[in-house]
Amino acid sequence: MHADLARAEQLIAVVPDFPEPGVLFRDIAPLLADAGAFRVCVEALVEPFRGRFDVVAGIEARGFLLAGAAAVATGTGMVPIRKAGKLPRPAASVSYALEYGEAAVEASDDIPAGSRVLVLDDVLATGGTLRASHRLLAELGADVVGSAVLLELEALGGRAVAGDVHTVFTA
Repeated sequence: MHADLARAEQLIAVVPDFPEPGVLFRDIAPLLADAGAFRVCVEALVEPFRGRFDVVAGIEARGFLLAGAAAVATGTGMVPIRKAGKLPRPAASVSYALEYGEAAVEASDDIPAGSRVLVLDDVLATGGTLRASHRLLAELGADVVGSAVLLELEALGGRAVAGDVHTVFTA
């Protein structure tokens, strides 16, 4: 691993028992606060896809931060993928199963059909949100060229649900 990426990884704080007992929460806020670490991580997220996408889609909420930075760095557009009920004019919605219940993601039709989209999020856990985001973008006529996450929690098996995902760090 490149030294700058190794330094960036060390900035991810591990918070035990958040949001509930037994969970080790990975807090990327310290990484985002460090300009050099943030830059090198954004570059690592988009590198395998450089030149192959027109739009970056960011999954709520921390995915917005990564996608916005990636869009600026690559000169592309950015579209948010939101939790249900957060958009004033959603064009499509996709529901997916959670461990206890159901959730949905929505997006507007602000990208032309056929746009090549790179999907970004902060953490790949169980994979349901990422998979639903792919389905949502397909409903809107987009061509998803790939997905990348800052951190994959391998023990939760999200890759089996979400498919091929480029990851910068694993835990």
